[in-house]
Amino acid sequence: MLWHGRAWSVFGASLVAWLCAGRVLHAQCVDETLKEELIGGRHYRGVQDRLFTKALRHEISPMGGWYAGDLYAGAPVWGGAYTFHFSEDLGLEASYMHTQRKNDLIDAFQNANNVPRQLVIASTPLNLYFGHLVWSLAYGKMRWFGAGISRFDFYLAAGAGVTDDGTGRGLTGSGGFGLKIYIGKWFGLRLDVRDHILEQEALGVSQIVNDIVTTAGFSVFLPFSG
Repeated sequence: MLWHGRAWSVFGASLVAWLCAGRVLHAQCVDETLKEELIGGRHYRGVQDRLFTKALRHEISPMGGWYAGDLYAGAPVWGGAYTFHFSEDLGLEASYMHTQRKNDLIDAFQNANNVPRQLVIASTPLNLYFGHLVWSLAYGKMRWFGAGISRFDFYLAAGAGVTDDGTGRGLTGSGGFGLKIYIGKWFGLRLDVRDHILEQEALGVSQIVNDIVTTAGFSVFLPFSG
C-alpha cells in the first residue's frame, strides 16, 4: 500500500507539472503570434535616412517676389541666391536682389504743387546684397493628392547685408524663414520671407524701419547625383 501511495503521488506531481508546462508553452506561443501580427500589421516608425541630401552640395536659386517697405511703396523684386550646404542642417547663402524704391507721398506732393521731378527724386533703383546663415529646423515629407511623396525643409535664416540706393549704402540686418520642397534628386521649389532692418530717410526724417521681402523661386542642386 505504501508503494502504491508513493506511485500515485509521483504520477499526480508529474501530471500537474505537465499541465503547467503546457499552459506556459501555450502562453508563449500566443505571445509570439501576437508579436508577429503586431509587427507585420504596421510599419516601423523610426529614424529614416534622408532621401534628398544637401550636405556638401551647391544650390543655385533664381527668385522673384514683392518688396514691402515701411516708408516706401511696395514694388516687385527679383534676383537670385547661391547656397553652399556644409551639412544637412547648416548652409551659407549669398544673395542679390533688385527692386525700385518709390515714395507715393513725394509723388502726391509733386503732383499737387507742380514741383519739377528733377528737384525731388521719388523713385530710385535699389540693390540688395546679403549673406545669411541658414539652419534647417525641420525635415519632413508630404503626399500630393494621393500621388507621389515629396520631401521638404523648414528653415530659419539670419544675416546682414547692404542696401544700396545709388546715393548711399546702408548696413542692414536680416532675419526670416523659408520652406523648400524637393522634387527628384536635384530640383526644388522655395518660398522665403525676410525682414530687413535698416535706417531710412524720407522728407528729411530718419528712422529705423522693417522692410519685408517675400520671394518664391526654384533651386537646382549640384552635383545632380546627390
